[in-house]
Amino acid sequence: MNWLAALPMYNVTPTLAADWRVLLEHVHSRLQPWLDARGDSLELVHPATSLTEFWLRDDVLLAQTCGYPLMHALNDRVQLVTTPIFSIDGCANGDYRSVLVARKAAGVTSLESSRGLRAAYNSNDSNSGMNLLRHAVAPLAGGRAFFASVIETGGHLASLKALLDDRADIAAIDCVTFAFVREHLPALADGVIEIGVTVSSPGLPLIASKKVPPDGIEALRAALSNAVAQDPQLAARLKLAGFIERPLADYSSIIDIETDAEKRGYPRLA
Repeated sequence: MNWLAALPMYNVTPTLAADWRVLLEHVHSRLQPWLDARGDSLELVHPATSLTEFWLRDDVLLAQTCGYPLMHALNDRVQLVTTPIFSIDGCANGDYRSVLVARKAAGVTSLESSRGLRAAYNSNDSNSGMNLLRHAVAPLAGGRAFFASVIETGGHLASLKALLDDRADIAAIDCVTFAFVREHLPALADGVIEIGVTVSSPGLPLIASKKVPPDGIEALRAALSNAVAQDPQLAARLKLAGFIERPLADYSSIIDIETDAEKRGYPRLA
């Protein structure tokens, strides 16, 4: 088998994309004995199809997804390998949350005061950009539309740009992405203000195809942990403190967050 690996979720800049590839190269090196024993190979790639199509390929040895598709489109169709722990506020034990941000000129200081404004979100299958924001708005919406309009941007960076370009006023940005933006793209971060944070949920998991055998999953976990421990400078640049093996059941909290919004009469961001 020629396996594939990609970590595209936090490629906020080309520099960060290169660092994530270095992490994969470290993992590849440490997996070589396992690959050789099987007569297999590993190719580091940039997904050429939609991420959902890539995640569902039988030959994916390692990839990263969001918890929302893990519980929906990918449910029982991939294996959970491990969850990164980021050295960022709100990311203890492999959790994360979203930062609620507003366009500075919108003049709001809280989510509640953004009623009737314009919201931007990255995608319908995003926990950080859609699900957590929906959950935060639900108690305020009273079963009715809360925003004047809602636009889907295709990515967190695009949502931030929508705020700066006066196409939207409010967005929820994955706290890991926002930490990278603050460091690498300060102009984007400086154009918004933080008005709150969402509840926490399990962070973006690393996954593998169902075709990867149990010894391959164990080899992946060991290779990832070893790569971070042996290259502390790379780990610092990626804000990686390590990895934690969380049971799949932990990710059901994402469904609970979704269900809570639905019970409050707010099934979609509006």
